[in-house]
Amino acid sequence: MSQPHTTDQEQQSALDALLSISYQEDLSRRQAMKALFALAGTAVLFGGPRSASAATASKETTDALAAAQQRFDEAQAQMNELAGEFEKLSIAQDKTIGQIEEVQADIDDTQEQIEEQQRRLEKKQEVLAERVSSSYKKGGGNPLSILLSSASLDELISNSYYLGKVNASDERAIDDVQRAQEELRETKGALELQKHDLEELKAQTAQQLEQMKAKKDEVQTLIDGLDQDVKDLINKRDAEILAAAAAEEAARQEAANRPTTSIPGSGQGSASAGNRQQLVVSWCHKTPSPGLGLCAWWVSDVFERAGICRVSGNADDMYYAWCNSSNKANLQVGMIIAVSSHGHTAAGRIYGHVGIYVGDNTVMDNIGYIRSINVDSWIAYYGDVVTPRWGWANGINLAG
Repeated sequence: MSQPHTTDQEQQSALDALLSISYQEDLSRRQAMKALFALAGTAVLFGGPRSASAATASKETTDALAAAQQRFDEAQAQMNELAGEFEKLSIAQDKTIGQIEEVQADIDDTQEQIEEQQRRLEKKQEVLAERVSSSYKKGGGNPLSILLSSASLDELISNSYYLGKVNASDERAIDDVQRAQEELRETKGALELQKHDLEELKAQTAQQLEQMKAKKDEVQTLIDGLDQDVKDLINKRDAEILAAAAAEEAARQEAANRPTTSIPGSGQGSASAGNRQQLVVSWCHKTPSPGLGLCAWWVSDVFERAGICRVSGNADDMYYAWCNSSNKANLQVGMIIAVSSHGHTAAGRIYGHVGIYVGDNTVMDNIGYIRSINVDSWIAYYGDVVTPRWGWANGINLAG
């Protein structure tokens, strides 16, 4: 059913929706502020009785608008600079996490070598014990009894030669054991050094995280500090909002032309999921969208309604806290999948995006409505800045 005109209250509701959409659907708040300049155009867009013309504005109003526009442009330039720095830190952090994955793989390989060396050592010790038992227990139990039991000089010489051979063989076996032990100690030393390096990498990562949090707080302060006068200047022509929409579309087209990310392999199928994993999937389908842009909020709602836990933070917080694998073989039903930053919008560059893997190479997430999307498509789209990773929310293994 249509209405002949739009009331002031409806125009205000439309304005509120515009602000919500512009921030939550992958636009930043600063763009929402920019859109406010074009509110005069809503008289045309929503059929209201207000005039879109500013021709009769006083010089005082015109000067105030120009000053507010200048302040806004300066704030926007600072926001763009900070968003770029944030993206660079996200890329550096992604590289650090990748290095940690590589070092951990080296540690696992070294541990396997240590275990194999230990098995060889035990085998050599067993052979040595058998040789000693065979040599010294046979014929009286000691070398002296073997020599005294010789019936002739020739037999004495033969027995002495035999004992010498046995002793030489034992010495070689002992040397082999000692060398194996030394190799084992060296391997352990190398492993300890790798662990030390890994701890240093973790410390550097933690420091980078703190720097990123500080940058994000700085960005948030700029957003919250936008002059109220800018919000009140709602009489600029609708050309501004149309230009902003065109710029946003150009940014989307540019982002669409960026190289995409592809990770081989496939995740766990839904048929093999356990009870708690299936419970999370069930609540993914039953939990409604809390609003546009609130992807992390929806993820937290799903786990809370499923009785698992409450997952706090934004998408980037969840990424750094719980998503530690980019190996498809580790992707299991009920895991969260996230990026800390993506280049499609300013909001995405700062906060990233998060969803839940529900099996059969499918991700569910909140983009204003709850959708199901192929995991490879999800990775290709959101993996343009950092590597998408996954893991158990709050460290709770639902498959265990």
